[in-house]
Amino acid sequence: MARIEKLEIGPSEGSVHPSKVHARVKVFGDGPDGPIVQIDTFGSAGREIPGKLSQTIQLNKTTGQELLAILQRAYG
Repeated sequence: MARIEKLEIGPSEGSVHPSKVHARVKVFGDGPDGPIVQIDTFGSAGREIPGKLSQTIQLNKTTGQELLAILQRAYG
């Protein structure tokens, strides 16, 4: 699990990853960092244990707003 402290925009290069997974989003807490948005991803069908919790990231109010601005620029 990791709580993202800062987002930076990298170069506009990359490729679409072949694995597709399911994710669950949770919103909780109301401390000084604002609500926490947590995204859990689960192992793809090709993993040793498909569907097992794989990765978790958390965003606080600041990093959530940064991500929202990036998504708005990308998708309008």
